Amino acid sequence: MTSPRAAELRDRFIGGMSHAASTVSVVTTDGPAGRGGVTVSAMSSVSADTPRPTLLICVNEASPVAAQIIGNGVFCVNILKDDQAYISDTFAGRFKDQVADKFDCADWRAMPSGAPRVVDPLVGFDCHVVSSEKVGTHHVFFGEVDDIFIAEGGSPLIYARRSYSAATRIETPATVTVAGKGARRRLTVGCFHTFGPVLLPDIVRRMTEADEGLQIELIEGDQRRVQEAVMAGEADLALLYDTGLPEGLEAMLLTELSPYVLLAQDHPLAEKHTLTPDDLAEHPMILLGESPSGDYFTSVLERAGVAPRVAYRSSNFEMVRGLVGQRLGFALLATRPAASVSYDGHLLVTRPLMADVEPTRVMLATRRGVPPSPQAERFIWFCRDYFDLNE
Repeated sequence: MTSPRAAELRDRFIGGMSHAASTVSVVTTDGPAGRGGVTVSAMSSVSADTPRPTLLICVNEASPVAAQIIGNGVFCVNILKDDQAYISDTFAGRFKDQVADKFDCADWRAMPSGAPRVVDPLVGFDCHVVSSEKVGTHHVFFGEVDDIFIAEGGSPLIYARRSYSAATRIETPATVTVAGKGARRRLTVGCFHTFGPVLLPDIVRRMTEADEGLQIELIEGDQRRVQEAVMAGEADLALLYDTGLPEGLEAMLLTELSPYVLLAQDHPLAEKHTLTPDDLAEHPMILLGESPSGDYFTSVLERAGVAPRVAYRSSNFEMVRGLVGQRLGFALLATRPAASVSYDGHLLVTRPLMADVEPTRVMLATRRGVPPSPQAERFIWFCRDYFDLNE
């Protein structure tokens, strides 16, 4: 029976270790004991100076992969890139009700040992087991590295404070004095990548003009990436949509964006001054596919009884504008760039959408319970001023 003191120490240990950032890997194996894979964060180099380089991994005894590695005697450590969190989630069992075979989430190549390697991981280490030891609830496997795959580019997927993050380069200052000043004059801002380029640059300019020595770093990504950056403390605050915000974030409304229709200048519907969902019913749609944007824009039509005819889907805002410029369909968007031309030089027009629909809400989010730094407080003030929210 575990004593209260031991239980408390265990909980504090787990809480403390949650602050230790680690790369995320999927460990796979194949052979007589079968094919399997599991997400691990406990992976470490042991030595490069043994006859062959060695590393270790820790796998919970409850995972069938532990027995498979023992039976097969081989495993591959797939260090994931920062855009491969979905692979990690799949092998961690998050999508077990949606995916019958976890290996369906990616393409694979067999390493010399036979263990599967993600076709494009950041790094793949092909290993054979040289020893193992059971410690508590985990098997610790020591593996000699027989073959290595290294990608030409990319950044590692990081896990810390119970959420994903990404590695960003930090320029080290030349002196301790400069370092101390820099630590007090740095701000990291996350932003949803579709509206960030329209809203954020002017706010950044205003703030840096008022505080010439301030360093502002940007983290751009989809809703999940930006949320996790704030939750993990990677970003001080972030501009994002109000959809699905976790309880760990506090958010204030900055502005509301109503959907409009984007068309090529010579699209047949461009002759109309306003459009309704019924006008769009028979035309192909170019969908900005990032959630929550994609779900929101299709729901605008569905609530009006129109089934969207999605011809192309892209998570890239300018790709959507380019496809519209080529007359491949219309798009519903909320962010309005100043330019009325696509990247490839085709003229675009916007038309109001006459529909009973709630606008999207752009929020400024901070981590709940964490007082904002003076720089973050200043950024909040400039955001409120930009959107005319200051009293």
